[in-house]
Amino acid sequence: MEPDRRSWTPSSIVLVTAGVTLIGTGVYFLLLRPPLLPEDIRYMALPPAQFDILRPRLEVWLTHVFRVMGGYVLATGVLMVTLAVMSFRQHSTPAAIGALIGGVASIGWMAVVNFLIDSDFKWVLLAMALLWAVSLVLFWVEKPDRVRS
Repeated sequence: MEPDRRSWTPSSIVLVTAGVTLIGTGVYFLLLRPPLLPEDIRYMALPPAQFDILRPRLEVWLTHVFRVMGGYVLATGVLMVTLAVMSFRQHSTPAAIGALIGGVASIGWMAVVNFLIDSDFKWVLLAMALLWAVSLVLFWVEKPDRVRS
């Protein structure tokens, strides 16, 4: 039985939620994130005299880097929401494969790296990655013939 194209499955709802969290994160990086956070300075472990020499140019550079990153994170979130709305809720296997690869390459990897550097935000990013992962688990346990509005 073909799923109703208007139906919202639990997996698609969770994937939309994961996409919205990425959109919010992208907006944060684009508009709100300062170039250097206290954790960035701790990670560099430079003596104050060395850091003071680098700081002005580093802040300009990182502002550009985080704006680009924010755009990509926002775009990934928009694409994740679009995928959930257009194909994932119709239980399209290629959509699930796309969500799997996209999630691993984006929020999955971001969470891993933030644990590697012991970021202050590692648990928030893990929660975001888990939302995405839960959407995939739900997708695979949902039976296409039982998906309905």
